[in-house]
Amino acid sequence: MAKALALFSGGLDSTLAILVMMRQGVEVTAVTYLTHFGCDISDRSSCSKNPFRQAEQFGFPVKLCHLADKFIEIVKNPKYGHGKNMNPCIDCRILMLKETKEMMEMTGADFVITGEVLGQRPMSQRKETLPLIDREAGLDGYVLRPLTALNLRPTIPEEKGIVKRELLYGFRGRSRKPQIALAAEFGLRDYPAPAGGCLLTDPIYSYRLRDLLIHNIDPSIRDINLLRIGRHFRLSDSCKAIVGRDEGENNTIELMAGDRDYLLQVIDFGSPVVIITGEARPSEIEKAARICARYSDARRLPVVDVKVKRRGLSSASYKIRVSPAEEDIINTLRIHPVEHCNKKISHLQGILR
Repeated sequence: MAKALALFSGGLDSTLAILVMMRQGVEVTAVTYLTHFGCDISDRSSCSKNPFRQAEQFGFPVKLCHLADKFIEIVKNPKYGHGKNMNPCIDCRILMLKETKEMMEMTGADFVITGEVLGQRPMSQRKETLPLIDREAGLDGYVLRPLTALNLRPTIPEEKGIVKRELLYGFRGRSRKPQIALAAEFGLRDYPAPAGGCLLTDPIYSYRLRDLLIHNIDPSIRDINLLRIGRHFRLSDSCKAIVGRDEGENNTIELMAGDRDYLLQVIDFGSPVVIITGEARPSEIEKAARICARYSDARRLPVVDVKVKRRGLSSASYKIRVSPAEEDIINTLRIHPVEHCNKKISHLQGILR
């Protein structure tokens, strides 16, 4: 029996690609890749759906693999560039396929399948891009895309007769109607709606990441994970503040705080938790305290007391009295993708390329 490894997100297209191959008698093992940027089974991006429901329904195994620092490096400096935001889509596919090639050699699989559809994604699913990705991954001729195969040249498993080309499909473009019809044919009804992509396609998240890499070219995983939550403010080249937006984010900030971080909260009023990461001087702590006051229930008072606590120092804390930050201070310090930030983005692109 022929064996294949499948890049599997848990979404509709990758599930259908597997089912098309299983219908031809191919033994398929699905591989789900995880990253620190939203491609994991707890997120809601298009590459991070729960892969197990479909696997349980149709009876194929799923292996979870984390790309870890390898993926961070291509985010910093992708050979084929970023998309509109910080998404290195072409390099991402190459990396996943390279990892799958190694697994293919270890498991004796005959070829690799993906759920890609020609023209569905503007950067990585173009007719000239798909062969490039396969060559760069060392899998030229061994990547079969069952949903769009009739738009592409035959692959080696088709030429060898392992796969019947006449039972493959020629879907293309962004319409999901053909996939929905095929899903009904297979009895696949429980599948997620399409999403816009991983966190790296989000402009707000991407701008925060750009800012982080400008000031710290080798950030910790903790710093990367903090990008997902709160409102972010650049206090200086060496430190930033993150303001919790609700009780859940406040709790997360407290759990993620390290020994060198400062935690701030307005005393005697409903207040966000604010974390300062990096090396903060008294002037930066005062800025963060004013921002904390601005987002608290005491925002309309002339002055408020803010508790400042540094983790790891015997839980010692002190309070400072500040006035809530004015709107112009908030707008100046907030890390947000607005027009006046273009100069900073250009500076980062110069560093990373």
